Amino acid sequence: MRSRAIGSWGTLMKTPPLDPDVADTAPDSAVLTAYDEEHLITYLRLLDAAADDADWQEVARLVLHIDPDKEPDRARRAWESHLARAQWMTHSGYRHLLRGGPPH
Repeated sequence: MRSRAIGSWGTLMKTPPLDPDVADTAPDSAVLTAYDEEHLITYLRLLDAAADDADWQEVARLVLHIDPDKEPDRARRAWESHLARAQWMTHSGYRHLLRGGPPH
């Protein structure tokens, strides 16, 4: 079990893994999920790559660990859905983090 840290509001937050495995598609929920909490660093890496105009295939390979040469449809779908979720986090999802994370 990963260590837990006390956030600035006194709530317990799990420390997200640095490089977790990803699902074929990211969640499409109106609320923050446990998957989102686990993949916060993945989302940050995707946003950073997008800001740098990185090639989606390189990002899929390095960040999502899906080879676009072997699985082009899966890689593209995973990249698109995870980037969309990362962008959702910047517009709406962060509010859930400020309230203490996903419902447990």
